[in-house]
Amino acid sequence: MDFLNYPQPLADLISSLARLPGIGPKTAGRLAFYLLQQPQISQDLAQAILEANHSLKKCSICSNFTDQDPCALCQNPQRDSSELCVVEHPRDVVSLEKTKEFKGRYHVLHGVLSPMEGVGPEQLTINLLLKRLEGVQEVVMALNPTVEGEATALYLARLLKPLGIKVTRIAHGLPVGGDLEYADEVTIARALEGRRQL
Repeated sequence: MDFLNYPQPLADLISSLARLPGIGPKTAGRLAFYLLQQPQISQDLAQAILEANHSLKKCSICSNFTDQDPCALCQNPQRDSSELCVVEHPRDVVSLEKTKEFKGRYHVLHGVLSPMEGVGPEQLTINLLLKRLEGVQEVVMALNPTVEGEATALYLARLLKPLGIKVTRIAHGLPVGGDLEYADEVTIARALEGRRQL
């Protein structure tokens, strides 16, 4: 999108907003104009971003974002320390916690292996994961069902299985309310692989 007709500060704002995931140039433009018309919201947003960047850090144990170290989940003595759930991003911890199903501990990789993008094991928190396996009996791979997610899960499984740790993967398949007619073959195949007895 051509920002030549905009004043430079506005063009810079639109350009910055367009760098956010899921925000294209048109949406960035709409957001920029909205923020300019709502100065209090703009100030609150800017302050919240600065505060989050200043106050949040990675937990020294699980690498989740936290304002205290270790984080509340790692400090909770009621979490099952024999189960460890590996996720890609901090937002995945929130998604899993909403289910109230997993009672173990978490480990956030902050991405997945992606040689095309220059992301190898060194760029992820894999070394930190390997240091915290004492007493862990099962590692649950809750990585996204992408090529990179699958490759990362297999890479970690190869590291963990020789240590006598059970490595499992969350099931993939049809979403609740989904329709077989509209599902692709890979999703249906995964649903069949992950079937269980009623």
